[in-house]
Formats: sequence, C-alpha cells, structure tokens
Amino acid sequence: MSNPYEHLWIYYLEGTPEKTSVKKNSNFIGNWEEDGFSFLFFSAPCDEVVQKMVDQDEKLTLIDRYSMSGEEWHGDKIESYTTGSLCISPPWKIPFINNPGLKHVLLDPGVVFGTGRHPTTEDCLGYIEYIFQQETISTMIDIGTGTGLLAIASAILGAQKVLAIDFNLLAVQTTYNNIGLNSLEDKILAIQGRAEDFVILPSDLIVANIHYDVMKQLLEIPEFIQHRWLILSGLLRSEVNKVVENLNNKGVSIMETVSPDGIWNTILAKGKY
Repeated sequence: MSNPYEHLWIYYLEGTPEKTSVKKNSNFIGNWEEDGFSFLFFSAPCDEVVQKMVDQDEKLTLIDRYSMSGEEWHGDKIESYTTGSLCISPPWKIPFINNPGLKHVLLDPGVVFGTGRHPTTEDCLGYIEYIFQQETISTMIDIGTGTGLLAIASAILGAQKVLAIDFNLLAVQTTYNNIGLNSLEDKILAIQGRAEDFVILPSDLIVANIHYDVMKQLLEIPEFIQHRWLILSGLLRSEVNKVVENLNNKGVSIMETVSPDGIWNTILAKGKY
C-alpha cells in the first residue's frame, strides 16, 4: 500500500458544500468543516471541479487553494514509532520488529490533524498504559477522539467496550477507518456528537484531550468526574491550574500532572467512582 497523502490539493471555502457534489470525484479525500468554513482535500488538482461547485452554489466562496505534502499539512512525519508497549504505524509503512511483547496499532491519520506524536497524545498513551497495568479496565470513553488512536490503544490493551466521540464528522470517519484497520469493530463504537451528551455514561476510564473551552463545560456536569479514572489533556499552564483547582474543590483525587515540554499539560486523576 502506498501513501495516499503523499501530496494534497486543499481548497479553502467559506460555506459548506453539498457532500454529494464532491464525493463522486475519485480524487476526493475528505472535507473538514468548522465554524461555517470548509477544507476540501484532493489527491490531485481539481480546480475546475471546485470552481464549478462554487459557481453553482451562491452560498460558497473559494478563499484560497493550497498544494502541499501530507507531512507538511500534519506538521510532522507520518512514520512508525513506539511508545511503551505500543508500535504505532501507518498502514503503508509497517516495520518488522522482532519483539513478541510489542502490540501493533495501525493508524491512518487521513487529513485529520494528529499523527500521534503531539506531546498531549503521547502523555495520554503513557497514562492509559499505566492504568491498564494497575487494574482491569473494561469500558472506556474517548472525548475528542480525532483519529481514534487513544480509543484503539485502549481496546488493544484490554478494554472490551470503547466509545469514541468527536463533533467533527471527518474525524469520526477517520476513526471508523482506523477501527477497521485494527479489526476492532466489535469493541469500539465511533459516534459524531457533543461531548456533553455522552460523559454522563458510566465507564472505568474517560480520556479528554480537548480544548479548555470544552473542558470547563464538561467540569460542570456532575457525571464527568464520576468515572473510575480520568485523563485530561490539551491544557496550557494557566488552564491546567484552573482545572486542578476545580477538581480539588469537587473532591477528585489528582494522582499526577505532567508537562514534558513545559507547554502542554496532562492530568491523571481518580474520579468519584
């Protein structure tokens, strides 16, 4: 299998195009929609296709066009790496590693931000593996799943029922693809939705690697802190102090906070289970 994201042609639009108008194009990769704007991704130039779509829909405006490699878009190399007992690899570049204790995770990042190498992701993976070494974790909820990496890692480490949630449809579609690559359809359910609607579900572990604006809303939901374990990440220094204070006031036991790069912070806590 070759790298399908070796080169990208990206069209930045104001507005949301009809899905059917681009899905039929064989070069179409995906559409990232956010706040009334869209990024259309293609594996080959599609200027005429996009311009025709804009001309036919007065609600659409073409703002800009970009041409770059997948690695430039992600801001990082798409390659295999190991963390703890996990070896995370793109499906087109699986390394041979003669280590029977290593567990393989196939991760196709698509055009969703995140190859798994962001400090917050690596910190979450480290804490997830630590928790699975301490006790049996049967159920897990991954808030803001992105590519689905944390959900998939949890299932491979032993979780039997995993819920992967993201508000962005393209992220959910990417997660769904990665679930299939790892043959975990019987263990992981990927859902598009608002985190606030799902944190009320009980679980042994909840992981939220998300923006602080969303995190502070979740902290106001009583059920959010009632999971056995919590891993909260994606927080800058000023933000993590507010979250720690909030958790302390609610009687949550904070086990540790880490910030290896001095910028991004991750919290490990035991909830009021």
